[in-house]
Formats: sequence, structure tokens, C-alpha cells
Amino acid sequence: MNRLIYISIILTALLFTGCGEEFLETKNLYEKLDVDFYKTPQDVSEALTASYSTLGIDAGNNNLMLMANLMSDDCFGGGGEADNLFHDLDRFEQVAGENQWLPAWESLYKGIFRVNMIISKFDQAEYKNEDEKNQALGEAHFLRGYFYLKLAQFFGNVPLIIEPSPVNLPKAHEDDLFGQIAADFKKAIEIMPATKYQSIPVERLGHATKWAAQGMMARAFLFYTGKYNKSEITLPDGGTLTKDQVISWIDDCVANSGHGLIPDFRNIWPYSYANQDYPYAKNNNLNWVGEEGANIETMFAIKYSTYGSHNKPNRTGYANQMVLYSALREQPKLIPWGNGWGAGPVNPLLWNSFSDNDLRKKGSIIDITDPEEGNVSTDYIWGGQNANGVEETGFSQKKYTPIHLPNPETGALQGMFYLLYGGPNDMQLWNMQDEILLRFADVLLMGAELGSSKAQDYFDRVRTRAGLDPIPVTLDAIKQERRFELAFEGIRYFDLLRWHDEEKAFSEIKDITVFDIGVERKYSNTYRPETNGFLAIPESQISLSEGVLEQNPGW
Repeated sequence: MNRLIYISIILTALLFTGCGEEFLETKNLYEKLDVDFYKTPQDVSEALTASYSTLGIDAGNNNLMLMANLMSDDCFGGGGEADNLFHDLDRFEQVAGENQWLPAWESLYKGIFRVNMIISKFDQAEYKNEDEKNQALGEAHFLRGYFYLKLAQFFGNVPLIIEPSPVNLPKAHEDDLFGQIAADFKKAIEIMPATKYQSIPVERLGHATKWAAQGMMARAFLFYTGKYNKSEITLPDGGTLTKDQVISWIDDCVANSGHGLIPDFRNIWPYSYANQDYPYAKNNNLNWVGEEGANIETMFAIKYSTYGSHNKPNRTGYANQMVLYSALREQPKLIPWGNGWGAGPVNPLLWNSFSDNDLRKKGSIIDITDPEEGNVSTDYIWGGQNANGVEETGFSQKKYTPIHLPNPETGALQGMFYLLYGGPNDMQLWNMQDEILLRFADVLLMGAELGSSKAQDYFDRVRTRAGLDPIPVTLDAIKQERRFELAFEGIRYFDLLRWHDEEKAFSEIKDITVFDIGVERKYSNTYRPETNGFLAIPESQISLSEGVLEQNPGW
């Protein structure tokens, strides 16, 4: 049957869903068809905007970073008694149903469809500026590589669709899938201009760059070669991508991108803005670096906006739902910690594994017993206001959590980003924090792991910033450093898979003290090796394929 089965909605009009308000309201939107579109740089820019919009998923519990955190050994499920979506991710179950990950699957394939359309029609566009042309095409290839990388990390072998035409394909082999991912990142690296970060206009932040493509290429290479025990990637044209080539791109990025480490790790995260109301930030003289020009560390991020809405069409994904879902559960009177749904309580084993000298320990995790963390140490309500919170540990991540501050005029506690930028006065919509998908620190650690000649220097730079002494760079040291540096950034679980460390890591989660509705109990969790580490493909997609698409093992 000749139909595209892996995307629920592929109507051409929906190509532009999620663009800016002005563009959404343009009358001739409904007259734009693929036969006469993609003729100008503006057309391509609008189509790219639509492609980027799929990075933010309306279903907050299908936010990819949140999902990856809950799947890791660093977080438990949490939330409320009925939040089976959280618990299923944590335990590799399907209590919430056979289509619970459909929003993530759909959004990723929707993004792929949109960039496939751009790439297939790109030669129609007439550019006067060659750099602008190469940047636009490079962004399209980057996005396709990124979307497929996320599908491959979460779902394993998935259909590989590189043309915007109705097809019903079975799963692709991992060699073919990662060959295409690498080819797309390679194309982006080779054609996008080498524009230093400092020369990128503020309005272009959030767009892919040559440097982001180099970093994502390293991430894809490490995952594929580690998970599947390979030494190189075979490209669709028959060529190969070697470790040495990836190292050369990482070295180029480090030397020439203009990106670097923020001097104080803690100033990356919004809590450092609350340096008058938050004792820890005040005592440590923290000062938020922001999300624009001074933030040289962020290399690729989802940029959220003030356009979040509950009205139809539902646009909750315009706000950072990861922040809402990861917040302390139903704690509306804390300063500076805003409230939310309580997903992902931190595993106490992670807290205990940090050295006390590592500033990332308190810089990444809220200990609710610590007076320096504000009134959480006296006013925290176990289980939340509605007394239905579960798997609470007394530890919560603080990189992506709402910051509540008193309104200077009214005294009311409101979201930091609402106070800065306005938008909806709604605790579910006022979290506009960037979701950082690639940081320079990660690039340094990947360069060290790949074996760059500068590996020791790269490794030392990350540790020194954390207040730690240099140690010899080894794989075991890199594993530990990545866990501490990149905690709660959606990376840990996939590191475990590619290192084949997942069974050992989960075997340590045994008889951990947690609180369900304020009542102490012991919690254990184990990894299910029969799944090979991947989630179930949404059953609706398998049914639509009429047997062409097969369910993943273990489900």
C-alpha cells in the first residue's frame, strides 16, 4: 500500500505548524504548496523554522531529555501515583498503554518529513549569497541527522525515509541508519560557513552551525561504534568515516569555533540569576550568564518563547515542558524553587558518588535538607500539596527546574522568565529556559574519549573548572566525569548503552530509601536486557504498516 505510515499527519499545510505568530497568521499560508514553494531564501527559511519547531514536543512527558533522564540510573520515575508514563520509562514497562511514546515518534518523523521536503526542493531556491545558501542547506541536513539520531537512540532500528514521498518501509539496519546520520552531519560540516560564535547574530542563536554538526557527529559516532561494536561508519556512497576524521573535526571545533567553557559551571543555569533571594547563589557570588552572546558554552539548544498556550491549537510545547515536569512536586511557596510535577527524583547514589569538593554536586542537585537551598529545608511538603507524590528521595535536579522569585511590585511568587520577558502568567507556561542539546564541555569530553592528541588538556579543562585536581585521562575517568558534568542533560542513559554498562548500573539500584506519599519504603530497579535498551515502537504505527514494521524485542 502506497502511503506514509510513520507520520500521523503529513498534510502539506501542516508543514508550517509551529512557526512564529506573524507567519502563522499570514493569509497566503494556505496558498503555499510544494509545487510553487521553496523558490526563495525566505521560503526555505520559513520551512526551516517549521522543522525546528518539531524539536519542542507538546506532550511534556514525551520531552526527549526528560525521557532519557527517567530511563537513566540517575533518576527514578517520581511524579504522582497515577503518573504511569514516568514510571514506565523508569522501569521499562507499558502500564500506560501501547502508544505512550507516539508523540515523540510522530514529532521526530514530522521533522524528518519537513527537512526531506526542503532538501528535495532546495535546488529550486535562488540565492544570491553562497554562504547563506550553504548555511540553509547545511541546517536541513543537520536536522535530519539529529532527528534520526534521536530515533535510533530511543527506538533502535527504525524506517529510514529520505524522500518526501509516501512509502511503507521496514526497519533499516543500524549500519544503513547511522551511515545516513553520519552523511547528513558530514554534509552539514562541509558546507556550512565556519562562522565563529561571536559573529553569529543574537537572532540566529538556536540555529545549527558547523560547530554543532561537528559535536553531534562525535556523539553519533561514539554511540554507533560503542553500541554496535564497530570501528568506523560506512557512508551511503560507500566511503567510510573513521575515528581520526571525527577527532579532526572535534579539534577544529575546540580551536576555531569561538565556543568555550563558562568560568563557573553554575552560572550556566538559571538558579544563578536568583543571587539575592537564593542563599546558595548569593553565598557563592553566582551571576547567570544568560542565553545570548555571553553564553559561549551552549552550542545547540531549543529556544522557547512567550507564545505558550493551552488554547487550540495547543501550543504548550512553545514553553519548556521539561522544566515543568522535572520541578519539585506541588511546592508552590518555595524560594527559589518553583513547583511542577515531580518527575525524576534524583538517585541518592549519584549524590553520594560526587566528591564534596566537586562544585557540580551542589551545583546540580537540590538537597532538601540543606538550609543553603532556601526554605525548602523547612517548608518542603512530602508528597506535595495533594499528598500523592511517589519515589521521592529528598534530592532533585536543579539544572532544569522553575525559578520562583517575588514580583518586585506585588510580592507574588512568579516564574523568573515571566518576570524577565512577560508572556502567560501561568506556572505551566512561563518556563522559557533554553534546553541545551549540546555544550562545549561535552565536546571536550568526547574529544578526550575519542583519543585526541589533546585529550589530557580537554579532560583537565573540564575538571579544573569543577574545582578538581587533574588526574590521568582514562576511559574509567571519562565515564565518571561525563556522569558528573552532564547529569540530567539527557546523555547518561545513552552513554551507558554505548559502554555496555547498563546492567551493572541498574543492578546497583537496590533497596534505595524512597518516600511514597510521605511513607518510607525500599525501592529497587533492574534493567531488562531483552529490550536491548530501546523503547517499544508505538503499536498504532505497526498496525498502520500492515505487518511491514515489526515491534522491538522485549515488548
